[in-house]
Amino acid sequence: MAIFTNQATLTYTGGTVNSNVVTGEIQEVVSVSKTAVTDTYTPGGSIVYVVSIVNTGDTPVGVTVSDDLGGYEFEGGTVYPLSYVEGSLVYLVDGSVEPAPEVVVGQPLVIDEVPVQANVVLIYETLVTAFAPLGPDAEITNTVTVTGPCIPAALTASATVPMEMDPLLFITKSLNPETVTGCSELTYTFTIQNSGSEAGEDANIVVSDTFDPILTDITVTLNGQVLPASDYSYDETTGEFATNSGRITVPGATFTQNEDGTWTTDPGIAVLRVTGMM
Repeated sequence: MAIFTNQATLTYTGGTVNSNVVTGEIQEVVSVSKTAVTDTYTPGGSIVYVVSIVNTGDTPVGVTVSDDLGGYEFEGGTVYPLSYVEGSLVYLVDGSVEPAPEVVVGQPLVIDEVPVQANVVLIYETLVTAFAPLGPDAEITNTVTVTGPCIPAALTASATVPMEMDPLLFITKSLNPETVTGCSELTYTFTIQNSGSEAGEDANIVVSDTFDPILTDITVTLNGQVLPASDYSYDETTGEFATNSGRITVPGATFTQNEDGTWTTDPGIAVLRVTGMM
């Protein structure tokens, strides 16, 4: 509801007088809300948004919906942590799927000439770009603005999505040497990377493998420090190897915003090596 006032002025030869002030109100019949289907985001991931527009009036209205794609100021310009996935828009009218309105793909994103007779829902997907903030307190706030000839003041709605805090782990394995002969020493190196913002202290990490050929007299190190046999299990008859749950921890990543506004992830790393005779 918006209150407005108005006053007239009468001028004539000999003077000027003002009328009384009249007060009125504009009853808002269109409302908008926005929610994110995705609770958190990860670098290179996606976020799905739902925009609901409700018209409680008796007359259909045509509106334009613009989405700022989470844009924020950086070094005198604007960078955008989200990009629209072309063709992803789903348009629902009173719960039924209808042909989607025209989408102007850009920054901001514009969905034009959206007819709103009663309840309209817009569902669309966005990708997380290299401009998305990274770190323990990182978040993306995405705002839509609804305008139209029958809407006295622009309507806005926002949704804020934080970055995923849990560890994000990857593992690679290498062999040295790659060419061996019988009765030779062989080393397997497991490199575990954490691209998440939190350390993998409570992730119950277990590295398991079955060595073929089977190794004997193995030595196991973690980040260069020898692991006691009580921290892992190994069967020299089957070659089955596994570290104890939680023995391996991987530090969280560090994040840096570059001069162009993009972010770089420097993963936390833990290195496990198993050396034995074959």
